[in-house]
Amino acid sequence: MIRFLYNVGQHLAMLVLGLPLALFVALTPRYRGRVLSRLGWGLRAKVARLPSGKRRIWVHALSVGEVSSVVALVCGLRNTYPDAQIFLSTSTRSGARYRSEVLADVVDLFFDFPFDHFWVVRRFVKVLRPDLYVQVETDFWPNLLAAIRRSSTAAILVNGRISAASFRRYQRFAFFFAPLFDSFALLSMQTGADVDKMIALGIAPAKVCALGNLKIDAALPDFRQQRAGATAPFALPAAKTIIVVGSTHPGEEQILAGCFARLHRSVADLFFVVAPRNIERAPEVATVFSGLGLTVACRSDPQASWQDKDLLVVDTMGELVECYRQGDLAYVGGSMVPFGGHNPLEPAAFGKPVLFGPHMEDFADIVSEMLAEDAARQVADVEELCQALHPLVADSDERRRAGDRARRFVEERRGVTDRHLKVIGDLLGEDNSRLS
Repeated sequence: MIRFLYNVGQHLAMLVLGLPLALFVALTPRYRGRVLSRLGWGLRAKVARLPSGKRRIWVHALSVGEVSSVVALVCGLRNTYPDAQIFLSTSTRSGARYRSEVLADVVDLFFDFPFDHFWVVRRFVKVLRPDLYVQVETDFWPNLLAAIRRSSTAAILVNGRISAASFRRYQRFAFFFAPLFDSFALLSMQTGADVDKMIALGIAPAKVCALGNLKIDAALPDFRQQRAGATAPFALPAAKTIIVVGSTHPGEEQILAGCFARLHRSVADLFFVVAPRNIERAPEVATVFSGLGLTVACRSDPQASWQDKDLLVVDTMGELVECYRQGDLAYVGGSMVPFGGHNPLEPAAFGKPVLFGPHMEDFADIVSEMLAEDAARQVADVEELCQALHPLVADSDERRRAGDRARRFVEERRGVTDRHLKVIGDLLGEDNSRLS
């Protein structure tokens, strides 16, 4: 009944909004080019070019963050099932760009995630005929999950997490969300607390387990080095102490700029790397820092021009991890402004001291564990960030000790990918005991 009402509402909305929405899409290049693909245009021809008779695994990752989370698992699926056909869908343009950069040699077919109209998703499922559907973290759609269930395809949620805000919303609209979650054969959550929340929503305990956070394995240095080569190599100034600032959001650079200018005046041979979450903001970000007297280059500029500058703005996709590897310490963006933060494990995996602001809600469980083990430092405001950074940039031994604690935190938690491969093997009727 709920899905029936959902579809009725969908059609009523199209009757009212269909024409203005069509005009908006036609006039907006970022949407215009993807509408047909999300309706399934050309999908059958792409699938027809693949060999028949192979096992098919469909992985869906909403955007860049979700693709980043699942890279290690997708590579693990390729190694475990070398003859299988692996499909990967994303919902955003940035996710589509990133998936091609990091998984082009692993995935057999990339495509845009379908619109959640019942005949569209039925067409996708009929054409793809997956043996397994793997959903990463979020992006739940009623018609798609219903079509997967009707096709008798096993479905698993991986890296599931439920924030406090999401849990309140799920409880308020449990009549809508509980059936979606119940569509999965297995819900693999990041923590025991996430499992408890799923059970509180009415999901059978046998359907839910805590296998850990896939981002931990994705952040490991040895894994990332295996994936190196997707972009052109570069070298940050070796003779300087490098502070890498990852995934900043609007308003955050203005907060950080004054601190960086003060540090630059008081500590010799500092070099800053700032990677905005949206690379299209790079010119704006460069202006913020140059306005305070810092000399600025962009990653797309000739590499020789970086060496005598104070700050590098990363205006290219997929290179933040490499910056973390070459840097000396890291500040995780999206945390000094209320955007929920970003993955603190990536710099930690490379043994770098990790700092972040008060807004790390999207990684609350990881942050809580890291702070408890002194594997990261959380600051309340930019003044506290300056105070925390000063001894780290001035003392290489202090940096090494803090970085060692961060690396140890990640290394002690590895193996999440293998645990996921085991339960996927169970769903597919495979013996994966060799992964023990």
